[in-house]
Amino acid sequence: MQDRTSFYALYQRMSPKLFAICIRILGERSEAEDALQEIFVRIWQRAGTYSADGRSPSGWLSTIARNHAIDRLRQRKPVSKDIEEAFDLADDADDPEQSAHMKSEGRRIDHCMDELEPDCASAVKEAYVSGLSYQELAERYTVPLNTMRTRLRRSLMKLKECLEQ
Repeated sequence: MQDRTSFYALYQRMSPKLFAICIRILGERSEAEDALQEIFVRIWQRAGTYSADGRSPSGWLSTIARNHAIDRLRQRKPVSKDIEEAFDLADDADDPEQSAHMKSEGRRIDHCMDELEPDCASAVKEAYVSGLSYQELAERYTVPLNTMRTRLRRSLMKLKECLEQ
Protein backbone atom coordinates (compact mmCIF):
# COMPACT_ATOMS: atom_id res chain seq x y z
CA MET A 1 0.00 0.00 0.00
CA GLN A 2 1.33 3.43 -0.93
CA ASP A 3 1.30 6.05 1.81
CA ARG A 4 1.24 9.65 0.47
CA THR A 5 2.19 11.22 3.80
CA SER A 6 5.27 9.03 4.15
CA PHE A 7 6.16 9.63 0.51
CA TYR A 8 5.94 13.40 1.04
CA ALA A 9 8.23 13.12 4.07
CA LEU A 10 10.66 11.02 2.00
CA TYR A 11 10.58 13.63 -0.76
CA GLN A 12 11.27 16.46 1.70
CA ARG A 13 14.21 14.61 3.20
CA MET A 14 15.82 13.07 0.10
CA SER A 15 15.10 15.44 -2.80
CA PRO A 16 18.09 17.76 -2.09
CA LYS A 17 20.53 14.83 -2.13
CA LEU A 18 19.00 13.22 -5.23
CA PHE A 19 18.85 16.58 -7.00
CA ALA A 20 22.55 17.08 -6.26
CA ILE A 21 23.31 13.70 -7.87
CA CYS A 22 21.27 14.63 -10.95
CA ILE A 23 22.79 18.05 -11.40
CA ARG A 24 26.31 16.68 -10.94
CA ILE A 25 25.74 14.08 -13.69
CA LEU A 26 23.54 16.10 -16.08
CA GLY A 27 25.06 19.53 -15.57
CA GLU A 28 21.85 21.44 -16.38
CA ARG A 29 19.43 22.58 -13.72
CA SER A 30 16.26 22.24 -15.77
CA GLU A 31 17.16 18.75 -16.94
CA ALA A 32 18.09 17.76 -13.38
CA GLU A 33 14.69 19.01 -12.18
CA ASP A 34 12.92 16.92 -14.82
CA ALA A 35 15.00 13.89 -13.93
CA LEU A 36 14.27 14.32 -10.21
CA GLN A 37 10.54 14.33 -10.93
CA GLU A 38 10.85 11.13 -12.99
CA ILE A 39 12.96 9.53 -10.26
CA PHE A 40 10.32 10.13 -7.60
CA VAL A 41 7.66 8.69 -9.90
CA ARG A 42 9.82 5.56 -10.20
CA ILE A 43 10.33 5.45 -6.44
CA TRP A 44 6.57 5.72 -5.90
CA GLN A 45 5.93 2.90 -8.38
CA ARG A 46 8.73 0.64 -7.07
CA ALA A 47 8.52 1.27 -3.34
CA GLY A 48 7.24 -2.25 -2.77
CA THR A 49 10.34 -3.78 -4.39
CA TYR A 50 12.80 -2.37 -1.85
CA SER A 51 14.46 -4.97 0.32
CA ALA A 52 16.99 -4.09 3.00
CA ASP A 53 19.44 -6.91 2.12
CA GLY A 54 22.40 -4.89 3.36
CA ARG A 55 21.65 -1.60 1.58
CA SER A 56 20.32 1.46 3.27
CA PRO A 57 17.20 3.14 1.88
CA SER A 58 19.32 6.19 1.12
CA GLY A 59 21.73 4.07 -0.95
CA TRP A 60 18.83 2.47 -2.84
CA LEU A 61 17.37 5.89 -3.67
CA SER A 62 20.78 7.26 -4.67
CA THR A 63 21.34 4.30 -7.00
CA ILE A 64 17.98 4.90 -8.69
CA ALA A 65 18.83 8.60 -9.13
CA ARG A 66 22.33 7.90 -10.43
CA ASN A 67 21.18 5.27 -12.92
CA HIS A 68 18.32 7.43 -14.18
CA ALA A 69 20.57 10.46 -14.66
CA ILE A 70 23.11 8.36 -16.55
CA ASP A 71 20.34 6.97 -18.76
CA ARG A 72 19.22 10.52 -19.58
CA LEU A 73 22.79 11.50 -20.32
CA ARG A 74 23.12 8.60 -22.77
CA GLN A 75 19.87 9.61 -24.51
CA ARG A 76 21.13 13.10 -25.30
CA LYS A 77 21.87 13.77 -28.92
CA PRO A 78 25.42 14.83 -29.67
CA VAL A 79 25.86 18.60 -29.50
CA SER A 80 28.28 18.89 -32.39
CA LYS A 81 28.20 17.18 -35.74
CA ASP A 82 31.05 15.59 -37.59
CA ILE A 83 33.18 18.12 -39.46
CA GLU A 84 32.61 16.25 -42.74
CA GLU A 85 28.84 16.91 -42.46
CA ALA A 86 29.49 20.63 -42.02
CA PHE A 87 31.24 20.82 -45.42
CA ASP A 88 28.15 19.42 -47.13
CA LEU A 89 25.89 22.21 -45.88
CA ALA A 90 24.84 24.79 -48.44
CA ASP A 91 25.31 28.49 -47.79
CA ASP A 92 21.86 29.99 -47.15
CA ALA A 93 22.97 33.54 -47.91
CA ASP A 94 21.49 35.17 -51.01
CA ASP A 95 23.79 35.22 -53.97
CA PRO A 96 24.37 38.59 -55.69
CA GLU A 97 21.76 37.86 -58.36
CA GLN A 98 19.07 37.05 -55.78
CA SER A 99 20.00 40.12 -53.78
CA ALA A 100 19.69 42.40 -56.84
CA HIS A 101 16.36 40.81 -57.73
CA MET A 102 15.00 41.34 -54.20
CA LYS A 103 16.05 45.00 -54.22
CA SER A 104 14.36 45.47 -57.60
CA GLU A 105 11.16 43.85 -56.31
CA GLY A 106 11.28 46.07 -53.22
CA ARG A 107 11.48 49.17 -55.40
CA ARG A 108 8.55 47.94 -57.50
CA ILE A 109 6.43 47.36 -54.39
CA ASP A 110 7.36 50.80 -53.02
CA HIS A 111 6.40 52.39 -56.35
CA CYS A 112 3.01 50.61 -56.38
CA MET A 113 2.37 51.51 -52.74
CA ASP A 114 2.98 55.18 -53.65
CA GLU A 115 0.14 54.93 -56.20
CA LEU A 116 -2.37 54.03 -53.45
CA GLU A 117 -4.16 56.69 -51.42
CA PRO A 118 -2.06 57.49 -48.34
CA ASP A 119 -4.61 56.09 -45.86
CA CYS A 120 -4.99 52.88 -47.88
CA ALA A 121 -1.22 52.42 -48.20
CA SER A 122 -0.82 52.98 -44.48
CA ALA A 123 -3.61 50.49 -43.67
CA VAL A 124 -2.05 47.86 -45.96
CA LYS A 125 1.33 48.28 -44.24
CA GLU A 126 -0.23 48.11 -40.79
CA ALA A 127 -2.23 44.99 -41.71
CA TYR A 128 0.41 43.02 -43.56
CA VAL A 129 3.65 44.28 -42.01
CA SER A 130 2.62 45.20 -38.45
CA GLY A 131 -0.04 42.47 -38.20
CA LEU A 132 -2.99 44.61 -37.11
CA SER A 133 -6.39 42.96 -37.43
CA TYR A 134 -9.28 44.31 -39.49
CA GLN A 135 -11.00 45.32 -36.26
CA GLU A 136 -7.96 47.22 -34.98
CA LEU A 137 -7.61 49.01 -38.32
CA ALA A 138 -11.30 49.89 -38.41
CA GLU A 139 -11.02 51.42 -34.95
CA ARG A 140 -7.80 53.27 -35.83
CA TYR A 141 -9.30 54.80 -39.01
CA THR A 142 -12.79 55.21 -37.44
CA VAL A 143 -14.61 53.32 -40.17
CA PRO A 144 -16.95 50.32 -40.03
CA LEU A 145 -15.30 46.90 -40.08
CA ASN A 146 -16.69 45.91 -43.49
CA THR A 147 -15.50 49.22 -44.97
CA MET A 148 -11.96 48.47 -43.78
CA ARG A 149 -12.12 44.98 -45.28
CA THR A 150 -13.27 46.43 -48.60
CA ARG A 151 -10.54 49.09 -48.59
CA LEU A 152 -7.84 46.53 -47.94
CA ARG A 153 -9.22 44.17 -50.60
CA ARG A 154 -9.37 46.94 -53.20
CA SER A 155 -5.90 48.16 -52.25
CA LEU A 156 -4.47 44.67 -52.68
CA MET A 157 -6.16 44.34 -56.08
CA LYS A 158 -4.59 47.67 -57.15
CA LEU A 159 -1.21 46.52 -55.92
CA LYS A 160 -1.55 43.26 -57.85
CA GLU A 161 -2.47 45.14 -61.03
CA CYS A 162 0.45 47.50 -60.62
CA LEU A 163 2.93 44.69 -59.96
CA GLU A 164 1.73 42.73 -63.02
CA GLN A 165 2.61 45.62 -65.35
